[in-house]
Amino acid sequence: MSLLSAEHVCVRYGDVEVLHDISLSVAPGEIVTILGPNGSGKSTLLRALLGIVPVAEGRMLRQAGLRIGYVPQKLAVERTMPITVRRFLSLPVRVSDRSAKEALVRVGMEGLDDQELSDLSGGQLQRVLLARALLDQPGLLMLDEPTQGLDQPGEASFYRLIEEVRRDTGAAVLMVSHDLHVVMAASDRVICLNGHICCEGTPRVVSTAPEYRALFGLGTQGALALYRHEHDHDHADGHHHQDHPHHHHHDHDHA
Repeated sequence: MSLLSAEHVCVRYGDVEVLHDISLSVAPGEIVTILGPNGSGKSTLLRALLGIVPVAEGRMLRQAGLRIGYVPQKLAVERTMPITVRRFLSLPVRVSDRSAKEALVRVGMEGLDDQELSDLSGGQLQRVLLARALLDQPGLLMLDEPTQGLDQPGEASFYRLIEEVRRDTGAAVLMVSHDLHVVMAASDRVICLNGHICCEGTPRVVSTAPEYRALFGLGTQGALALYRHEHDHDHADGHHHQDHPHHHHHDHDHA
């Protein structure tokens, strides 16, 4: 049973179809990354899955009682708001000091309860947003471009944190990424989006799919770089013969 799925979903703004015939699902404990250029409908898809944006066709299915932790783009947070980390964690629902402390410890922000939100670095703010999303012990974490604006070490460290959260809590992760050439190696599946699903599969398979190269160009020699831990390097050249890309048939013609 999947936690969340979309079946042949279309989303329209007026006469413009922003998302066409989207079918996807997220299984318990799975990490799924959605890659797409600006304007590809990534945030709209996340909002449709959250039930914020209505669908014109198709349907969304959600496991009964599923709790979702949502991590918005950090740019959407009012940075100048005079509020401490601890107080922010109690918006909109008050949480106990113990729960707040546990969430901050989990994301490596222990002891920063009294820090003003406006004094945090981008990476620290992202961790506080993640802590807030974890307070409800979600079965699914949804993250909207969580590493936007972070430098490469900050991005790598946040990816590592997400892997630890998945390992420790068993939560599934659905993450939208703006970085077309780097993806967390722990992703079980990568979905390439450009108004429709162009291709999907394991990171290794998607990186060699012609649809991926056609959509995202040849930025890093056309390959999708996987963010890996040092201890993964031994396996970097291992090929998984069971990987088969799942291609979709709405691909645009490329000259």
